[in-house]
Amino acid sequence: MSQEFVELIGADEAVAEVRLNRPEKKNALTLEMLDALVAVGKELSGKPGLRAVILSGEGSDFSAGLDTGALMGMAGKLDAIKQEMLSPPEGETANRFQLPAMVWSQLAVPVIAALEGVCFGGGAQIALGADFRVARPDMRFSIMEGKWGLIPDMGISQSLPRLLPADRAKELVMTARVITGAEAHLLGLVTRLSDAPRQEARAFAEALAGRSPEAIRSGKQLVDAMYEGKPAEHLRLEAVLQAELMGAPNQVETIMANMQKRPPVYT
Repeated sequence: MSQEFVELIGADEAVAEVRLNRPEKKNALTLEMLDALVAVGKELSGKPGLRAVILSGEGSDFSAGLDTGALMGMAGKLDAIKQEMLSPPEGETANRFQLPAMVWSQLAVPVIAALEGVCFGGGAQIALGADFRVARPDMRFSIMEGKWGLIPDMGISQSLPRLLPADRAKELVMTARVITGAEAHLLGLVTRLSDAPRQEARAFAEALAGRSPEAIRSGKQLVDAMYEGKPAEHLRLEAVLQAELMGAPNQVETIMANMQKRPPVYT
């Protein structure tokens, strides 16, 4: 597994940064990048001196979401993909596609996502998996899976209920509309706004790193427990619903209509 496009900076320091590093593609995600994010997250979980983590994207974007080439490449492997979705790795409640977002909540230390440019689809769900989000006001954010006839299925059942009431969550999931960082902040999806989100995230992380590590870890554990529902059931529901949608006639028509830039014709 290559980690070429996921960079770990400051692995042995109090504040580590995990950076998506495919700027020429707006840090669009491949399956290998998703696996690399999980590997890096697991590696950081074993660092005793770690106090905080920053998630960011190289260049001027956080992530454009799943690479369209990767999406099209899944078409010939739907049965295998669905099996992976419905069969989490041993010892995990989250599947291969949920873990890149869920691994950050599994870390004992706070995780801060620095968002600029575009933050779409899978990129948005990874950002929502962090404890905090610092965004440029003009950043563009979208839970975009509905554009492709799908649902978000990367742990959003765990992150979104902590941030939004049901009606607003449904609206963003169903419409896949693009909102700015400023609107995301008003809705509660973004913690802070900054014209320099990476620098702001660094300052925030260093401030947290200067506090009692036990108190910070316990604080994260306490608040997460306060909001915890039934993660195993909800993550399973994501996978079951998505498996039913993938490759179905209307989902295929949605993809073809998007690619051909025409209105879809649904059955």
